[in-house]
Amino acid sequence: MAETEIHDSPTSWVSDHIRRYVETDGREGHLWRDGVPTLLLTTRGRKSGVLRRTALIYGRDGEDFLIVASQGGKPDHPAWYHNLVADPEVRLQVGADKFTARARTATPEERARLWPRMTEIWPDYDDYQTKTSREIPIVVLTRV
Repeated sequence: MAETEIHDSPTSWVSDHIRRYVETDGREGHLWRDGVPTLLLTTRGRKSGVLRRTALIYGRDGEDFLIVASQGGKPDHPAWYHNLVADPEVRLQVGADKFTARARTATPEERARLWPRMTEIWPDYDDYQTKTSREIPIVVLTRV
């Protein structure tokens, strides 16, 4: 992913979270609220080509990182999910660690195994799933 200007989430509390995360190299923001782990995901806009960054809750599966495309149970997938489906090369910042990763949607079998792990970290995911008819994807991020 070529380096160019990165556009942070337009949602003010998310952009504030990202700013603190970046400015402190993850010392502030990596653990959010009551210790919920978050990472920064940068994708390339599928239409604009612009780099877009957001903060997301994550889990782990071995060496892989896991994120959930919940969008709070809204009927559509979040824009970042559509972006990484179109271009699976993404940038991650986890704490102070910054690296490139390859993103893919978990298979149905993986999702069945990983969903309980993610709801243990953020129980609201179960509520989000009941709000929408779409199956909320889990994304597996593998360091490259």
